[in-house]
Amino acid sequence: MEIDPGDLLLFARIVECGSFSLAAERVQLPKSTVSRRITLLEGKLGERLLQRTTRRVNITADGETAFTWAQTLLGNVDDMLQALSGVRNEPRGALRISTSLRLGREYIAPVMARLRQRYPALEVWLELLDRRADLIAENFDIDIRVGEVLEQHLIAHRITTSYRILCAAPAYLERMGAPRSLAELAQHDCLLFRERDQRFGLWRLHGANGEESVKVTGPMASNHSDVVRQWAHEGYGIIMASMWDVAASLKAGELVQVLPGYRQPADVWAVTTARGGESEKIRVCIEFLKQALTQGPQALVTRI
Repeated sequence: MEIDPGDLLLFARIVECGSFSLAAERVQLPKSTVSRRITLLEGKLGERLLQRTTRRVNITADGETAFTWAQTLLGNVDDMLQALSGVRNEPRGALRISTSLRLGREYIAPVMARLRQRYPALEVWLELLDRRADLIAENFDIDIRVGEVLEQHLIAHRITTSYRILCAAPAYLERMGAPRSLAELAQHDCLLFRERDQRFGLWRLHGANGEESVKVTGPMASNHSDVVRQWAHEGYGIIMASMWDVAASLKAGELVQVLPGYRQPADVWAVTTARGGESEKIRVCIEFLKQALTQGPQALVTRI
């Protein structure tokens, strides 16, 4: 089965315009030709991509999947043309980014808005997840994550150096006392951010004697980092969180650092596939992120 890239371009234009007529005007083809070619494309794929009504065109679930891949393919064509031209033109095309909820909402979202203002030919899709994204299976260009990058087939671009610390609300420490050693965490209520199949947490931290670990448990855990953070503010236990995530709370006295001699490395990375590292739009985005997250209003606080 051979798919004509021109048909994918037509399909993408119809989705963007929400209309066969407007798309036909944009590509300067008769509406009947556009309709016929989309019907042929659907026939080759064996799936209905668009639902036509008298007033508008709606994309189907299969159409959304096809549209994502169409954008990627068309973006690759732009990257190829830029590479062959030997010059770096204005980045354009779809840019799919994933990151965690809090980092994405508080920092990445405003940075992406500024990126889009500077490069109006970019189309930014930002997806916020409280799990690690699969760049290849989920078709993301960049995953912005905190902590180690273990996948050997991915390329990790360091955005900034950071670390996680232990902290708790003053109310909890007044009620339960502060741990005097890492081992004492096992007797405390530790608030865990974990997946549903994890029974306990293993916290590894660096101190004066190198890396140490402690198995921690607690009566409350969630797979949503904002929930765990809120519980800590309400005095339900001790959390381990990135410095940039709790810096404002520490400054306001809402949280207090526990065992300040211990920390866990947790650098912020922009992760791409090997192919993605060759893309001009991805390169520009990563450089923009490095600057924005280390300087200016969205800079991550990495020390107190």
